[in-house]
Amino acid sequence: EAIDAASSNTEILSISDPEALAFILTDGVKKTITDTRVKVTYEPGFVPAAPPAMPDIPPEHLAIMIKNTVKVEVMDGNIGYLKIQHIIGEEMAQKVGPLLLEYIWDKILPTSAMILDFRNTVTGELSGIPYIVSYFTDAEPLIHIDSVYDRTTDITIELWSMPALLGTRYGTSKPLIILTSKDTLGIAEDVAYCLKNLKRATIVGENTAGGTVKMSKFKVADTDFYVTVPVAKSINPITGKSWEMNGVAADVDVAAEDALDAAIAIIKLRAEIPELVQEAA
Repeated sequence: EAIDAASSNTEILSISDPEALAFILTDGVKKTITDTRVKVTYEPGFVPAAPPAMPDIPPEHLAIMIKNTVKVEVMDGNIGYLKIQHIIGEEMAQKVGPLLLEYIWDKILPTSAMILDFRNTVTGELSGIPYIVSYFTDAEPLIHIDSVYDRTTDITIELWSMPALLGTRYGTSKPLIILTSKDTLGIAEDVAYCLKNLKRATIVGENTAGGTVKMSKFKVADTDFYVTVPVAKSINPITGKSWEMNGVAADVDVAAEDALDAAIAIIKLRAEIPELVQEAA
């Protein structure tokens, strides 16, 4: 009925500015299907980008790239802090694995608690999800982490924890807190949702954006208009639900700029609990 009503609306055909028309179409589509991820754009001369091949980058240049996209620090109280801007995939992880151990993992592995900062993480690769989650789970038994249905291939991919990893696992006993914001998007949301429902991490910050694991852009007939829509869906095997559209809710809801201080306070309080219980007893 909504489609029929929209089809009979010919007023928009009088809009001469194509970018204004794209904006109006986007607004109409979002209101009709209540999905804020869908958008219509006007892009004359758009050429779809081919997936980039893995470049043969010298190790020293890779090290610089890693340092520029990942921030690692051991904070007071032996708390590890890891800020990630992009979640790399399987191919890149295999290529830069030794460098990741040297510059990042070996520094924070001895810490007594860890904070993963996803507040500005907006890009990532689907194959990177098992890598991150597995470092905070046991080697056995293997855990069904996520299921992703791809509409373009009509195939559902199951993501499982990995039995073998480069380096030592952080384990399941030390506290793990993930920082989120309203800008946390896509693959980072999936990692946060998986670790939250495995009861392995506490989410501190804001409700995430509610994006998707995969978007595609389609040309509208013989025009310069394009529609961008989600073409895959994540279904968590524990909850049977998806974080998409609604986002990942924080366990401790605070403004993004206050999330780090809140996480540190939580970790310090948890460290004091055994002593407080003993004193009370």
